[in-house]
Amino acid sequence: MAIPDYARLNFGTLLRAASDGNLALMECLDAATRQPRYVVCAVGRTDGEYAFTPFGHLADGNPYDAYLPPDHDDPTGLLASPAT
Repeated sequence: MAIPDYARLNFGTLLRAASDGNLALMECLDAATRQPRYVVCAVGRTDGEYAFTPFGHLADGNPYDAYLPPDHDDPTGLLASPAT
């Protein structure tokens, strides 16, 4: 499965911000649920003003339970969770 250009661009921006020491972890509220989220942001500075660009939030609990990895046998697919 190919990673789309917007995701590659955002990841590159995130890496540059990290290498420059321009990352912040902010406590925000989820817009839909109003639950607290801890959001990784790139920090930009212009003329003494700060801009925080959110990139994503940290996973609650065990992140291995939140995501399904790519399927090694099918480059266009993801592994399905076991049937319960």
